[in-house]
Amino acid sequence: MDKEGEMMIFLLLMAAISSPVSGEEWKANIVQNLDALVGSCVVVPCSFTRPKEHKNSMCNGIWHLPNEPKQHIYSEIEDDILENFRGRTNLLGKLNQNNCTLEITEIKEHDTGPFCFRIEVTPKTGGFNFTDDCVELKTLPDPPEPILTDSKTATEDHPLSVTCSVTYTCTSHPPTLTWSKGKKDDIAEVHKDIKPGTWEVLSILTFTPTAQDDHSKLTCTATFYGEERRSSKTMMLYVKRKENYNHIIIPTVVGLGTALFFGFFCIFMVKKYKRRIAELQSRDGSMWNRLSRLSRRIRSGGPGPSPSDHRRPARDIGDLKSLNLVSRRLKASQNSAVTKRTLMTVTTT
Repeated sequence: MDKEGEMMIFLLLMAAISSPVSGEEWKANIVQNLDALVGSCVVVPCSFTRPKEHKNSMCNGIWHLPNEPKQHIYSEIEDDILENFRGRTNLLGKLNQNNCTLEITEIKEHDTGPFCFRIEVTPKTGGFNFTDDCVELKTLPDPPEPILTDSKTATEDHPLSVTCSVTYTCTSHPPTLTWSKGKKDDIAEVHKDIKPGTWEVLSILTFTPTAQDDHSKLTCTATFYGEERRSSKTMMLYVKRKENYNHIIIPTVVGLGTALFFGFFCIFMVKKYKRRIAELQSRDGSMWNRLSRLSRRIRSGGPGPSPSDHRRPARDIGDLKSLNLVSRRLKASQNSAVTKRTLMTVTTT
């Protein structure tokens, strides 16, 4: 193997050995796009890596406008900060932990960026601008509206859970969610990291609806940091009555009872009138029978009413008197007829 080949192998071995040491470099990881609510705040997540030789070096962090390293929006030296941002920016991260997270408060409509990060090593032996990783802000004039979701249909006297959620980018001062009903013990709150720089807060209300809650309104209100920017969402509660059949059973029983009562009443009245009619027909029949017998006896010259007729109950006395009257009239009529025949015979002779 010639010397050139040996030198090539040596260089490759040195590169392989030294690559883990020199592999780390100045590099930043910054969220590039975020929403920012006007009047509230925004937190820009930021982290960075440094070379091994600067692992324990003291550093200063600066946030500035792009291509304008001297136009600081944040610096440890307050006088170096642009007047428009003075008192509104704060470095939340700790540089010795490679955290360069920035907070901007009292967001203005023109706070759109881009904003870039620069690291400076102290004593001043150099620095590094992360101009390739800057953040741009989309300012929102109005707060985002909460989202309401219910787990199931509301049923009377059964627990119901309703969730209210809203997104935010001011992680240092998350919004608060309040409900138009329910107690503090009925509410649970959870914060979720949706994506770098954007979080979601969920408020879960669990309560037991009653019949009075049917067609009532349930409102969730989100209050954001800053100028107390608020947004709300309202839903209508429709409470299903608990499953019972009283509204069916009671009217049915009442209807059946009424029908049975009138049925028995009608049957009773029909039987009563039938008996009455039978009695009247029986009385009328016996009276005509007696009249017939009496008539035959008169025509045959027989005696009046039989002794058995005199033994009728007292209630037939009136009928007997009527019969006697009819009998006398029949006898008078018969005598009159005999007299007329006699007169006619004498006249003829």
